[in-house]
Amino acid sequence: MNWKYCVLVAFVALSLSSCKTELDRFKSNYSLEITNEKNNWSDDDTVQISLVDDASMGADSIVWYQNARKLEDVEGNTLSRKLINQPLGTLTYKAVVYRNNMVATAATSINRMNPAAPKIYNYNIINTYPHDESAYTQGLEFHNGKLYESTGQYGESDVRITQVETGEVLEKNELGKDIFAEGLTILDDKVYQLTWRSRFGYVYDINLNETDTFKYNQSKEGWGLCNDGEFLYKSDGSDKIWKLDPDTYEELEYIQIVSNKKTFEKINELEYVDGKIYANIYQENAVFILDPKTGALEGVLNMTTLKDQIPNWDKEDNVLNGIAYDKSTNRLFVTGKRWPKMFEIEITQ
Repeated sequence: MNWKYCVLVAFVALSLSSCKTELDRFKSNYSLEITNEKNNWSDDDTVQISLVDDASMGADSIVWYQNARKLEDVEGNTLSRKLINQPLGTLTYKAVVYRNNMVATAATSINRMNPAAPKIYNYNIINTYPHDESAYTQGLEFHNGKLYESTGQYGESDVRITQVETGEVLEKNELGKDIFAEGLTILDDKVYQLTWRSRFGYVYDINLNETDTFKYNQSKEGWGLCNDGEFLYKSDGSDKIWKLDPDTYEELEYIQIVSNKKTFEKINELEYVDGKIYANIYQENAVFILDPKTGALEGVLNMTTLKDQIPNWDKEDNVLNGIAYDKSTNRLFVTGKRWPKMFEIEITQ
């Protein structure tokens, strides 16, 4: 073998090894240090975090994140952030360091619980209306006096418009047999519908003509969906509710559902009511009342006795799963999977 060729091969191998070693050193060089570490973080606190550069490698630029949200107002190698109105649960702070076409990441986190226990509410039934007993209800929403509903199960999923007083199905689009539909919401005359594990959602016009689809990103599954008039809120079966841009479908940030004792998972059907998110937990006979900014569990609507209104109620197939709010008349409705009835209720102390 030509000795010059051997020298060249050895030189290239050595160069690649050197580059890899430099990149490895760069990636492991940085860490984050909370300079005012505490056991219990309150709204009155300010978290202070420094980027530690062990080998003084420096940085061309640093980008900071809180959970999934980029912090546009933070620059340099230190972060100081007031916790008032910030999400509860696990707050993860991340610094992404850029230098000479190399990228390194450092992260740390703090945990915040809701300082107050949730209030417990009860309900009264105001009216009872017929509901399609074959509908595996996944999402429910009022629009212009009509009820829009998403139903699930493979081979049964559809999106429909119904008449509230009679339960009559006015319009219905059946989905493919390989689709398990989930939550639904309406914003700016667009109907958004989730699928469970297909990792995409549908968009329709107000007459249920399909106009678009959108892919999920970090949230792997589709469960519940609602909106606040500006943004979409999407649950994925975890302890997170994701905030989405309704035009780009980008997942902007998330909240976790947190009480004074624990974090809750299996957040399912969602409805936005007077500045709060109403949510049910899968297979639980309750509706949670949540702060959409922080994820604080502020109230629990105990609906244990409502199942007594459902003949042959089955705890697996007939779970509570349908919340709709008619803003124009200030009426709140609930139903469940394969329930023959839908109930207008009022919340009581």
